[in-house]
Amino acid sequence: MRFSLIAIISTLAIASQVAAEKTTPTKLQIGVKARNPDPNCVKSKDGDSLSMDYTGTLFTTGAQFDSSIGRGPFDFVLGQGQVIKGWDLGLRGMCVGEKRKLVIPSDLAYGDRSMGASIPANSALVFEVTMLAINGQRHDEL
Repeated sequence: MRFSLIAIISTLAIASQVAAEKTTPTKLQIGVKARNPDPNCVKSKDGDSLSMDYTGTLFTTGAQFDSSIGRGPFDFVLGQGQVIKGWDLGLRGMCVGEKRKLVIPSDLAYGDRSMGASIPANSALVFEVTMLAINGQRHDEL
């Protein structure tokens, strides 16, 4: 009986730890997956035109809802509200060639609005992004 109780407690502790690791984010998380090796690289700032490759997934399930891969890069102006707030914040200070993983809480994504059938309301999102160009200039042109 004592062994069974210990096994149950251990199982509950592991399940609790796994659930805690998947806790819905409340703050923007920016992970750098690859840096530009040039310490003097041009860093993105508000007002810059950026060209990005990205793949977006739902935080809770990992289901992919969109990707520019194979379709062509996504272009927009940083800090102008043309993209979700998590992108406007999470892509500042990024260099061409850099790769980041953005974990975006729902209030910095679409909030209580759903986006079609792919993104339910109040969804945290994960984006794997690669900066291809700043203001029309690619890595080899900077």
